[in-house]
Amino acid sequence: MTDVRLTAWVRGRVQGVGFRWWTRARALELGLTGWARNTADGRVEVVAEGPEASCARLLELLRGGDTPGRVDVVVERWSDAKGSLHGFVER
Repeated sequence: MTDVRLTAWVRGRVQGVGFRWWTRARALELGLTGWARNTADGRVEVVAEGPEASCARLLELLRGGDTPGRVDVVVERWSDAKGSLHGFVER
């Protein structure tokens, strides 16, 4: 199975509510590597690498409504994994 890279930009009330911590916990449960960081415009950017099914599950969770804060929209981009990520961190 080939690994993929998911980049997701999450808009809503997602900063200052534990969203990056929650995302990190879900990603680690799914065996993904990557990071989550706040952006200057109020979004959270999530980059995750691993099996496509695991990345798709993380995307479902980000959109699922059980996140801290409030998610209004998630924009996604899929690409080939670069293999340079280790662990999953909050930036």
